Order: sequence, then C-alpha cells, then structure tokens
Amino acid sequence: GETLKYSTTNKEGYREYKSPKQICTTCSFLSRCTESKDCQKVATRHIWQTHVEEADHLRRHQDAKPIYAKREETIERVFADAKEKHGMRWTPLRGLKKLSMQAMLTFAAINLKKMANWAWRGPKMA
Repeated sequence: GETLKYSTTNKEGYREYKSPKQICTTCSFLSRCTESKDCQKVATRHIWQTHVEEADHLRRHQDAKPIYAKREETIERVFADAKEKHGMRWTPLRGLKKLSMQAMLTFAAINLKKMANWAWRGPKMA
C-alpha cells in the first residue's frame, strides 16, 4: 500500500521509483511484493513512455484506423522502393553528412518519378 517515490534517472533513460526500506522490512506482504535482498521494491519507467502510450492510443483510435491502414500503401511502399530500386539497402558512404546527402537525392528522385507519373496520366475526370 506504499507509494514508490522517484529516486533517480539512469543512463539508459529510465526513471527509478523505489519503496522506503524502513517500511518494507517490517511489511507482511514483502515476499509477494519483491524478492530483493535489501527489502526494496524498484520500478522503472522510461522517460518517453507516456508519449509512446499516447501514440499507441491514437493509432488504435477509430478515427485513425483507415488512415493507418493506408500507411502500407503509401509510406511503407516508398521506403521499400528506396531499398529495392534506389540502393538504400547498403551504402559505401561514411558519415552523417554524406548519408543525409544520399537520402535526400534518393527521395528527390523518387518524388520526381511520382510527379512525372502524375503529369503523364493527366487530370482525373469527375
């Protein structure tokens, strides 16, 4: 029945919440709560966990389901084409600046191909 108080944030980005040792050593539910030798319950939670939960909640919301279903046709398709047709699976380049340049040129080429296809098809009639 005790609340775990915030203790510290570790290097991996997890907040640690710990129970008070003085209260837990005399608790009758200690064996059900923790098997720790120092009689202290420790719970961890990542600093971005609330944002992950909110994104997951929004993804599963009824209004977002049709949009999320189109993701595989649009966004995922672009990355798959970039990997298979435009050499984004491996690169001989090293460094963030060079890789960013390659990615920008690749996606610019993909966008130009899309625009050429749209122009070639012509306007849609109602």
